[in-house]
Amino acid sequence: MDGQLIAFTGVAAGMVAMPGADFAVVVRNALDSRRAGVATAVGVAGGLLVHTALAVAGLAAVLVAVPALFGAVQLLGGVYLLYLGTRALTAALRRPPGATDRTAGPAAGAPADGRPAALLGTVQSLRQGFLTNALNPKAPVLFLSLLPQFVPAGQPALPRTLLLATMVVAMALVWFPAVALLVDRLGVWLRRPSVARALEATTGALLTALGGILLVEVALA
Repeated sequence: MDGQLIAFTGVAAGMVAMPGADFAVVVRNALDSRRAGVATAVGVAGGLLVHTALAVAGLAAVLVAVPALFGAVQLLGGVYLLYLGTRALTAALRRPPGATDRTAGPAAGAPADGRPAALLGTVQSLRQGFLTNALNPKAPVLFLSLLPQFVPAGQPALPRTLLLATMVVAMALVWFPAVALLVDRLGVWLRRPSVARALEATTGALLTALGGILLVEVALA
């Protein structure tokens, strides 16, 4: 039995499930609809696929080694998280106390004549999930420091790294859609006006805080 592989499974599962920007944006969009939440979750997994591919190819090392390039990614990531956070906060503030749930919106899955709008909402959710993860500047550092630790001495590095990277993406494809489906299943309660407003405000505050932290780190670098 491969003890290192078992250990990596536990570490990677904890890394994927750790609440952060990815989790927040999936929950927020899943409040709109199951389709939006699952699309966002798939987008997050796509972002992870980019990071793992870069790590396998060794390009992530270049990103980390070049301060200006790393700072640019950090700046983009911070601005994008601020954008998502302020949108969520604005929506929460504008939501009337007695507003009905948002499942009537285009992203919630419209009737047959609303399919183009529903498709557009799905694409937007997919893009949000992808960019939230892909523009996370911490991910290249994490993968570069984590993956080599679980490559046994004497084994070819590339096949093992590919296996580990595939495991991370597979976990994301299970975890984040599961989160979206759980939010949708609890939708009757979560979409109550007061609860939805509080949850949207919370996720907005989290995304804004994470974006602000990234921008402060850029300013102090």
